[in-house]
Amino acid sequence: MTIDIQHLISIVKKTAKEELLPRFQHVAKQYKLDGSIVTEADIAAQKRIQESLYNLYPEITLLGEEMSAEEQLNALSNHNGVWVLDPIDGTSNFSHGLPYYCVSLALIQNQEVQLGIVYDPERDECFYAQKDQGAFLNNKKLNAPDYSTSLNQAIVGVDLKRLPVKIAAELASNPPYASQRSLGSIALDWCWVSTGRIQAYLHGKHNLWDYAACWLILEEANGASKTINGDCVFTPTMEHKFAMAAVSTDLLNEWFSIINEKSI
Repeated sequence: MTIDIQHLISIVKKTAKEELLPRFQHVAKQYKLDGSIVTEADIAAQKRIQESLYNLYPEITLLGEEMSAEEQLNALSNHNGVWVLDPIDGTSNFSHGLPYYCVSLALIQNQEVQLGIVYDPERDECFYAQKDQGAFLNNKKLNAPDYSTSLNQAIVGVDLKRLPVKIAAELASNPPYASQRSLGSIALDWCWVSTGRIQAYLHGKHNLWDYAACWLILEEANGASKTINGDCVFTPTMEHKFAMAAVSTDLLNEWFSIINEKSI
């Protein structure tokens, strides 16, 4: 099966421009049982992308954030492959008028991420990658290690809210980096690592739809990532991941060592 990633990019872009941008700052939000936010824009974008993908590749199922846990597990078990979609990664930002959110789409086949697309409609920036073919931002090839630096000079993305209290307190009181940001979109944060805008990253709860696409993009940009236990971040499961990333392996190892010291 041949997948046309440029066609997929056009679907994602068109959906974001027609379903998300017109609703930005003009959308009502609701709270799910876990406290997270969902809007009519999430539902509309997921429905539209799902229909487009089904028309092109009916044998591939879709796993979307706005589905039940049972539906997600059933989708993931499809042997023909599964699309993993987050129609708005950064819904809290989107619903409050903060222009930092994206659409994230990945394809998992044969237990591996085959392609990933992350589109930021506010900046018209599309990050994308296919396995073993490199990563790109609007057709410009990405190479994260070009932006490498030492941790004490780095801007680091850290979501303190989702970290264990001891680690969060240690980082807040004695930061090992130059500056810290918490921007509110996992997929976009990882893509910004791949550009060197952020040099390292830490977040305590990655869902599959948050990280599948951006994980491949950072991998193909020669960046580095692992879980807090030192394992590969990606697995074709619904398991939450406590993960970190960096523009280079050396920086990741430095970051990993410090975080593990602070967790003791």
